[in-house]
Amino acid sequence: MKRTAVLRRVRRAARDAGVPYEVVELTNHTGVVVGGVRSTLGRHSEIDDVTARKFFDQFASVLGKGWWR
Repeated sequence: MKRTAVLRRVRRAARDAGVPYEVVELTNHTGVVVGGVRSTLGRHSEIDDVTARKFFDQFASVLGKGWWR
């Protein structure tokens, strides 16, 4: 899955849920904050599907269980 698609999916889900979304560029990663939950995503153009699912699952407490399906 493309990195931009991962970020777009999180951004849209946050907007639909009405929670704040913020992207912070760190040294080697991109920090994503959704409703107070912070996670990082590597700056690779292609993100492995397993990694993307684990990244999505970190926001389940804010966006709901299985929100990415």
